[in-house]
Amino acid sequence: MRSYILLTGLLLGLGTPVYSSDKTSSISLSDLAEKSDLVAVVQVKDTDYVYTRSFPSEGSAFLSILISFKSGKPAGEIIEIYEKGLHPNECYFENPTVFEEGRRYLVFLRHDQEDPENYRGLSDGCALEILVTEENRYALRYPLEGIDLTDKLDKLVTKYDFRDNYALETEESISPAVRDDLLARGLITPYQGKFKYTHGVDLSAARKLISTGALKAEKIRQ
Repeated sequence: MRSYILLTGLLLGLGTPVYSSDKTSSISLSDLAEKSDLVAVVQVKDTDYVYTRSFPSEGSAFLSILISFKSGKPAGEIIEIYEKGLHPNECYFENPTVFEEGRRYLVFLRHDQEDPENYRGLSDGCALEILVTEENRYALRYPLEGIDLTDKLDKLVTKYDFRDNYALETEESISPAVRDDLLARGLITPYQGKFKYTHGVDLSAARKLISTGALKAEKIRQ
């Protein structure tokens, strides 16, 4: 989702991408979950977007639920997330090719008021990318992008040898400035002509930061 967010920042005239420190105010995982009708680990299956300048500007993504924390929906169910326009914290997803698995995310979504069977992203952000570790566990990719969290996740960061194609960046998929910064901090490493992420936050550890009350059944929204 990073490239879509960057385009929004440019088109809105912001000096930096909207996921930088001067975007919307920070929020905790518990507050995100409290605002959400659905909190889940999902995998992108397909998208149906209208494109402007090669970037999505309206349409739907179809995600498969892998683990549901709040929604009552079973694993394997497909949900639809609608988005429109270019704005801070937009909720667009990259479409996998027919030869790829889709990316995995921890998502925070609300019912679409115009179509309650479907979902929309929150104004605070909707998704944190997940990678699969060498022990076949889920971890939030670090550094996090997409939601500015108040939670002190830095203390939970662990070094991993990810077994996930989406742990790799190419020269074209990451800017030189970001690449050099991540290399200097040891957060990516050269790997088979590409760059590989090296750290993450175990999903179970991140889940413990969300209060039980925040994951209770949805409330009736006015």
